[in-house]
Order: sequence, then structure tokens, then C-alpha cells
Amino acid sequence: MAIAIDFGTSNTVIARWNPVTQKAETLSLPGLSIQQSLNPPLIPSLVYVEDAAQGKVLVGQQVRDRGLDLKGEARFFRSFKRGIGAEIQGFLPELDGQAVTFEQVGQWFLDQVIAQLAPLEGGLDSLILTVPVDSFEAYRHWLGTVCQSLPVEQVRMLDEPTAAALGYGLADQENLLVIDFGGGTLDLSLVSLDKGAQGNTKPIGFLLKWGNKSLAENSKQKVKTARVLAKAGQNLGGTDIDNWLVDYFAKTQGLATSPLTTRLAEKVKIQLSTQNQASEVYFDDETFESYELNLDRDNLENILKEHGFFERLDESMTNLLQQARRQGIELTDINAVLLVGGTVQLPAVQTWVKQYFEPEKIRCERPFEAIAQGALQLSQGVEIKDFLYHSYGIRYWDRRNQRHSWHPIIKSGQAYPMNQAVELFLGASVENQPSIELIIGELGADTGNTEVYFDGDRLITRRLDSGETTVKPLNDSAGARTIAQLTPPGYPGSDRVKILFQVDDKRFLRITVEDLLTNDTLLENQLVAQLS
Repeated sequence: MAIAIDFGTSNTVIARWNPVTQKAETLSLPGLSIQQSLNPPLIPSLVYVEDAAQGKVLVGQQVRDRGLDLKGEARFFRSFKRGIGAEIQGFLPELDGQAVTFEQVGQWFLDQVIAQLAPLEGGLDSLILTVPVDSFEAYRHWLGTVCQSLPVEQVRMLDEPTAAALGYGLADQENLLVIDFGGGTLDLSLVSLDKGAQGNTKPIGFLLKWGNKSLAENSKQKVKTARVLAKAGQNLGGTDIDNWLVDYFAKTQGLATSPLTTRLAEKVKIQLSTQNQASEVYFDDETFESYELNLDRDNLENILKEHGFFERLDESMTNLLQQARRQGIELTDINAVLLVGGTVQLPAVQTWVKQYFEPEKIRCERPFEAIAQGALQLSQGVEIKDFLYHSYGIRYWDRRNQRHSWHPIIKSGQAYPMNQAVELFLGASVENQPSIELIIGELGADTGNTEVYFDGDRLITRRLDSGETTVKPLNDSAGARTIAQLTPPGYPGSDRVKILFQVDDKRFLRITVEDLLTNDTLLENQLVAQLS
């Protein structure tokens, strides 16, 4: 059975391929999914740790049914996806003698979901997981590690916006812009859906997979191609809006900041997706004080403006359109705009989108299901041709500014796997140099960094507009920095080693190092970081 999981900051969606109807369908897991009539089955991305030492946890709707999301305990976790792979400013709790990390919380959540899912489906043959377009390898590596122990033959990953484009099932040869705006991230992706040729074409866009053959290799149907043309994304989502609303009510009504008030703020925001005025009643059972939270759409829009919300949306849209123009695609060449995620339901967001596109081009009827259901297309003969969203570079000493800086070696936009390696020549810098070290990093956007930190018990992200490149070093640890042992030792004045950089079909950066003096190959096709 093929299953796709869209693990989100606020909610998680699971879809399966029905071989009888030949269609994707969203699953409801008893006890974990929200029972609601208006929306498809959603699993709240919540965890309550009952016993950390034994890994005993409650997840999803189980947490809300017991009211454990309202008590402000250190055992309760929400929005934990944002902290996975991030450097957290603050302290995580120690529970039952165990230091708890967001990576551990995320693994508990997915383990519980999959443990309940597998028996219902009679086992899992193929699992497809979706990832934000702006995620660094640290997050992808974590997700792959979680899946290593699963009894699943194939595990693959796909960017969330690309999955959403497939999920809407629009006609071939369309330029589709997906705006995926969920609880934790804003992702924009321009995708072209084309029909490929008949034959055993090996899919090349899978970020991770196990097993010897892909389902697409055995497919006798025509292989469709989803080609990613441009991407942009940043750490911004519905969780930020919830926090801004809590701060607004704290300032105007003296409302205490707590998990309960955060939940109420979220409910107010959701109400404003369908009505002009929203109201929630709050009762403090300790002080016996009651508050009524009232907000209308105009006030919400003002709060968004105060936090530079629309400027950040414009920044991502401008970035994406610039990438598109470099490929000869103008704004008018985009045939449809697909809105995905809970935050796109806000009228203020839809109004912002209409500043760029005609209303008849905008689709918003499948905001929750499109990603998970679209990801299942990988099991039905869809080939993904993708490119690198981040650059890879090397660290060097900037003499002018007296600090370390980064020089791109493989730039963002590079298709993978690469047909030709990038060459770099290095020499020794001192007499009798025994080895050469090189720190290689994954480079993010140049427009600023995102800091993840705690404000009380809230996990917050904040933009740091420093103008410096965000970098995730890939080999900055003892032993890993050395790429060449020099025998005989090196001397300044001439090139000593040639390094070949290559990205394979799983997006892993590999290097080959040749000693120019001895003609020896010191490293061959070596992974820079063991990501899977």
C-alpha cells in the first residue's frame, strides 16, 4: 500500500492510493484525527509526553481530548516541527531524567502515527514524505533517520509545493504557482507539468529512497514529468500570527500568555477565515476572571501590517518571479495559482494574491489535502525533475574584513544529479603543511537569518536582517574538516590538490580529491556529510 504523509507544523495529513477507484483519498486515524465535517481528516501536530524514559506519549487529538494542550505543562509540545534541525536559543525541558529535543518529539509523533497506520493498511510498501522547500539538509536528514527503522521497502521525499501542484490534478503543460502557507512556513514553487515519453524512465527527483526498484520503473503507463522552475520560501506561518494575536490581546486587555490563550487566539484567527467578526470567551479558573476576545478582519489586517507581514510575502514573490524571468517566464505566463495550507484561507492573504493574479486563475478548494494526495503521484509514474534550492560553498578568510566568509561552489538553481563536476584547486599556505582542511557549508538566502528561540513556553522565529548568508556547515567537526593528508608535506607557491564537487541524484554533495604532486586519488566520490 502506498501512503503519503504531509507532516505539518499545525496539522498532519495522511493519504493513500485506492487501487479500486484509482484515486487518492485522505485517511482518518481513530483517536488521532479531528472529527469534523467541514474539513478533511486532520491530525493536530501535538505531543504530550507521559514518560520520556519509556517513550510513552499521546499525540494528535488525544492531547486535546484530555485538555492537555491548555495546562501549560513542560510535557506539552506544539509547533515542534519548527525546532527540528534548528539551533534553538533557550532550554528544552528535562523530563523523567531524559533531555528532550524537538527531534525526539518529532520522532515520537511520527512513530505513533505510523504505528497506528500500518495495521489499518495491512502493512506499508511505499511511504512518501513531504518537506518544506526551504528546509536545510539537517531536517531532511532527521526525517530520513526516523524512517530508517520502519518496515517499509521504499521511503521517498518530495517538496511540498511540487506535491501540491500534482494534487490539484490540473492539465499537462501548465505553469502552476503553488503558494503553500501553513503553520510554520511560506513556500512558493513554480512547477510545470508535462507528459513524458513511454518507457522505463527512472525517477530522479527522489530525495531519499530504499529498495531496489521504484514503482515508476515497473509502470507501463506514460510517465508524467513535474518540472520545478523556481522556488522561494521562508520561516513564516500561522503560528506567528497566533503569537501576534496573543501579544495584541495581552497589550489591549492584559491577557496572560499561556497555551490556553494561544489556542483561543488560533480559534479567533480561524473564525476570521469565514466571517468578518470573531469572538472567544476566556475564563481563568485560578483568578476567576473572564475575558471576551473580540477581533474583526480590519484589526487583524492592521496587526499583520505592524509585523511587516505583507512585505515579507512580497519579498518571497519577488524572489520567485525573478527566478522565473531568468527562464523566460513572465507573470502572465503563469496559468494557475494554487493556494495550500490553513493560512491561505485568511481573506487578507487571498487579497494579497489577487494583487498579482486575476481571480479566475486562483484555486483554493483543496488547501489541506493537495500536498499529501499529490505526493502519491510518485507511486503512479510521475518523474520529478528538480534543482537545488540552496547553494554549496567553502569557507575562506576575508582579509579585508578580517573575518570568515563563504564562497559559493555550486549555486542554487543547479539541476541534479549534476552532469559535470565543479573543479577547485588549492595549495598549501605554510611550510611543511601536513594536510589540507576545508569547511564546506550549505548556503541559505542572503537576505537575512531566522533565529529560533523561546519566549516563555512559546517557540518563536524571528528574522535577523543582517544581510549575511545563512550557513549550515556540513563537515565542521573534528576529523571531518581534513580532506587531504599530504605526503610529502606541502609548500606554498603552487596548487597541490584538485577537488571535484558533484551532487548525486539524492541531493548529496560528494567530493573527489586528487594530489597534483603524486597523482594519487586521496578521496573518491566521498560524501561530505553522511546524510542517510
